[in-house]
Amino acid sequence: MKEWERRSLVTAEENKSFKSGFVAIVGAPNVGKSTLLNKLLKQKISITAPKPQTTRNRITGILTGGDYQIVFIDTPGIHKAEDEFNRGLVDTALSTLSEADAVIFMIEPDTAGQHMNEFILQNLREIGTPVILVINKVDALSDKRLLLPLMQRFQERMDFRAIIPASALSGDGTDQVLAGVLALLPEGPKFYPEEYVTDQPERFFVAELIREKIFHLAHQEVPYAVAVMVDRFTEMEERERIEIDATINVERDSQKAIIIGKGGLMLKEIGKQARKEIETFLGCHVYLSLFVRVQKNWRKDLRALAEFGYRQGG
Repeated sequence: MKEWERRSLVTAEENKSFKSGFVAIVGAPNVGKSTLLNKLLKQKISITAPKPQTTRNRITGILTGGDYQIVFIDTPGIHKAEDEFNRGLVDTALSTLSEADAVIFMIEPDTAGQHMNEFILQNLREIGTPVILVINKVDALSDKRLLLPLMQRFQERMDFRAIIPASALSGDGTDQVLAGVLALLPEGPKFYPEEYVTDQPERFFVAELIREKIFHLAHQEVPYAVAVMVDRFTEMEERERIEIDATINVERDSQKAIIIGKGGLMLKEIGKQARKEIETFLGCHVYLSLFVRVQKNWRKDLRALAEFGYRQGG
């Protein structure tokens, strides 16, 4: 290839249009928002659990391709909030809508969360941001003939840019979701270096992975009464090992007893499972120490909510 031809190709590549933007993922609790984000990124950055209202913060996931960068924002599930803590979660989710270039609105094919879906639709109509409707968990739909009437009903309720049946768990339909998002993005610059997959610090994800294990191992109300704080995060021997001290805050002595377990077995299991995932996430050996502290009624305490990082946004 001649030099002038090579330079022409380089110039053409440099002038190639680049798309970028912010995309909010919203929906009722436990609809699969975090699972979809992890699948789109091909990397776990948002914790998941078979219980509703697992996500508490806005989780930012960054997907960079050859000619695009998408900043996904996974939001807490929108639900009827009855206390200060949960009102903060809903405010966080709703405030994200006005900041986004596009929205992925996720529902399930059954009628679960129908009231919340209408509430979310009302907010989406008001902001006027382009919306893609993703009907998740269609692989669990017993009668697939119900899918088309459901799509038609929602199309009549709002002018969606696309309606996509999908299974975030298996990945079916996620390529179509990505294509639909790219079609809505404006031209723009990269917001982050291409190696970034999130803008959250490592300490945040360490706390989240510990909290995820509590959701999986503890039952009933206990996981919802937990806030995890990383007290120490020390890199040793040029990051060959990281030493972490974390505190699991609960609201009552009875919850502390459950988290510790008989003979400390529950706390040991939480630490064992969390350390394994933290090592995978950080890519090095981890020494993890967990402590349990009672912080009375922290979900109703504005000072405690701020200390635990649950009053940003909204």
